[in-house]
Amino acid sequence: MSEGALIESEEFYGEIFSDLEIEEKVSVEVISSGNLEIDRKLEGGIPVGSLGLLEGGNDSGKSIFLQQIMYGALERDKKVFTFTTEKSAKDLLKGMEELSFNISDYFIIGRSRIFEINANYIEENPRLSENLLQVLLECIKKSEEELILIDSLTVFVVNSSENAVLNFFTECIKLCDGGKTILISVHGYAFSQALLHRIRSICDTYLELRIEYVGDKWIKTMEIQKLRGAKKITGNVLSFDVDNEVGLKIIPVSNVKA
Repeated sequence: MSEGALIESEEFYGEIFSDLEIEEKVSVEVISSGNLEIDRKLEGGIPVGSLGLLEGGNDSGKSIFLQQIMYGALERDKKVFTFTTEKSAKDLLKGMEELSFNISDYFIIGRSRIFEINANYIEENPRLSENLLQVLLECIKKSEEELILIDSLTVFVVNSSENAVLNFFTECIKLCDGGKTILISVHGYAFSQALLHRIRSICDTYLELRIEYVGDKWIKTMEIQKLRGAKKITGNVLSFDVDNEVGLKIIPVSNVKA
């Protein structure tokens, strides 16, 4: 075979393998949020088998984003287990119904489970935080659901040792390797900067949510800092508001800057 033919052959097979790599990335299974604009930013949705961290302050949209993911997953025949320290199951279901995320039927037939965690009890008994963190982990291990949502982990973290917190996230990674998808919301202030940096590096997906004052109104923004398998991350920011008819309403960049 001549040198010219060899080069052409290498280029040909290089193109084939390049196409296969692109096809492999596209075919990664994801959990859709049920919102076209959000899915576009997430390149389809949350990767199945990934551990995701949602970090943000109060009222930054962490809970509503998790509710959007819950709704999208249930609409696509997934089973979801939600742990909430923010609301009771009744209030969560009612609030989601008001946002047109009605999941009551899924809850009734058992496709959606909601486990209430009494944050006040944990705050009043801080020495139990690490034990309860382990109990939470055992509940996740024994669950049959594909998608696990924790909103939020903050109340556990503030009174737990760094080793206990790191162990929790490390065990979650193992569960994700086994097929579960886990999304955890936290307040950044609950961690030391060093620990927060390590947690971010452990997670496959890292979403940072903020609330900012732009023009004459408060705007919620979500920046995709890290997403497993994504082809593009830089500049992946979306702004949104909460609309009672559609849930999360994406605000075009031109409107935000206006």
